[in-house]
Amino acid sequence: MEDVYSSYIKNLIDRTTASLQRCGFEAFAVATRAEAKEKTLGLIPPGSSVGIGGSVTLKEIGVIEALVARGDTVYAKSSASPDFDYRKAQLTSDVFLSSTNAITVDGDLVNVDGTGNRVAAMAFGPGKVIVVTGWNKIVSDVGAAFQRIRDVAAPLNDKRLELDVPCAETGFCVDCDAPDNICRITTIISRKPKRADFTVILVAEQLGY
Repeated sequence: MEDVYSSYIKNLIDRTTASLQRCGFEAFAVATRAEAKEKTLGLIPPGSSVGIGGSVTLKEIGVIEALVARGDTVYAKSSASPDFDYRKAQLTSDVFLSSTNAITVDGDLVNVDGTGNRVAAMAFGPGKVIVVTGWNKIVSDVGAAFQRIRDVAAPLNDKRLELDVPCAETGFCVDCDAPDNICRITTIISRKPKRADFTVILVAEQLGY
């Protein structure tokens, strides 16, 4: 049964990788989070300034600590800079590193943000964008992507961030108007943005929310 499951994941990743490449993205498929970390580090020149979009995936592969350890300038929530300053610096960093809320087999990157710094940096600003995602975020189409965000990504991230919103308790979206609501800005990147160096790394492991 394990061979069947592995084959299913591989086929899903291969199809999505091919779609991304047809849409102009540079796309790579890797087997493990360790390979994803090494691939990501290899794409970022030492000494770069790197913006980090809020991401459980990036923490799970250990790339943030590795960037700090080798002396790169990292703009992330844990940095000493005030909240607005580090978010603004991400937009003009050499590299922006993030995950995605969902990705379709046709190559659409679908994201919902509360503040907008993550989706803004993915679309425009940094010289290079790298998105790392586990196979569990691959969905059939944009409609399924929104459903995944409502039923999985938003409730789990709200719970992780200890936000006062209904879905953190119910586990599903109720389209709330809560002040802490993080579902405020939606983007769909269906082709590589013009003048952008944009790479997607697909990992055959379950990562993030």
